[in-house]
Amino acid sequence: MARIAIPAETAAHETRVAATPETVKKYINLGCDVVVQRGAGTAAYFNDAAYEEAGASLADDFKATVSGANIVLKVQPLNQEESNMLAQGTVVASLHAPFTNPLLADYNKQGLTSFCMEMIPRTSRAQSMDVLSSQANIAGYKAVLLALEHYQKFMPMLMTAAGTVQSAKVLIMGAGVAGLQAIATARRLGAMVEAFDVRVAAKEQVESLGAKFVEVPQDEDAEDEGGYAKEMSDEYKQKQAELIAEHAAKADIIITTALIPGRPAPVLVTKETVAKMKQGAVIVDMAVEAGGNCPLSKKDEVYTKDGITFVGVSNIAATLATDASTLYAKNMLNFMGLMLDKESGELNIDREDDIIQGALLCMDGEFLKPDLLKGDA
Repeated sequence: MARIAIPAETAAHETRVAATPETVKKYINLGCDVVVQRGAGTAAYFNDAAYEEAGASLADDFKATVSGANIVLKVQPLNQEESNMLAQGTVVASLHAPFTNPLLADYNKQGLTSFCMEMIPRTSRAQSMDVLSSQANIAGYKAVLLALEHYQKFMPMLMTAAGTVQSAKVLIMGAGVAGLQAIATARRLGAMVEAFDVRVAAKEQVESLGAKFVEVPQDEDAEDEGGYAKEMSDEYKQKQAELIAEHAAKADIIITTALIPGRPAPVLVTKETVAKMKQGAVIVDMAVEAGGNCPLSKKDEVYTKDGITFVGVSNIAATLATDASTLYAKNMLNFMGLMLDKESGELNIDREDDIIQGALLCMDGEFLKPDLLKGDA
């Protein structure tokens, strides 16, 4: 029988939890034993009593929670102290920040079996396990609300006895999952929306949501095999900068979502572009954790300079902790369901499975994605 541990998250600004009472009950129905650290779900409004009612037992601290567990489910990566408390062979599934986490080699030396949830393949079969998409969906929605919190005007057009209020102009950069949800949210709130993406394939999706697609004419393919945007040529970047500056100058709100896996976030909104923006405009930089799409953004800071407000919240999904946890936990349950025997609850890791293979970082002392170590191992 598998014993699953659900520790409380200790990383700054993290309010999510890796399992909800609903998913705990399903793990137990699969024959697993589940231990939850007291208070693990409190910030997401899942109390200890709900976990106990679902069949979990409670432990007072991280060490007691993981004691005897052969599976540990988390949101954020293990820190060094947590890693040191785990027995060799323990299976850990969590976000791993694989391109920036300096502890990857240590997980391997510790003899852990680590699954990186960010590296779940983007395939139809894996959609129900795709934590990046589920969390980006939430973040895209909340990014619009964060912008409105600091924007000093109405979003929709209003015709009043005192005069007509024009609708806000919103520019969204990056039409992936987060960007598309931001478009849909801004449109529902009555904004005029434009969206930019290097992937021409995004045009149809953008226009289907009622937004205008801002397009740089190009011959090169801007999408990699995984469906992500890739680094573009210098010539393209120059054309891109000119086009963005033109549209940014007219925008009331800019929401940037552009990321390139394993690379710093591309600079889309330059200092020169910001200088041309309207007084009272707001920039929500969803790429701030990877350096930001605007060089003036500051991680986990909101500030106003020269009439422009910069919102640099790095973990936006965690500001909607209940739903973010619910979706993350279901993604995790679906992923673990690939390895948990439905009769006995025993763990069986099939390394030939393409989803397991994609997410598996290390096992039995072997690091399976050496390019991520960058010489640290």
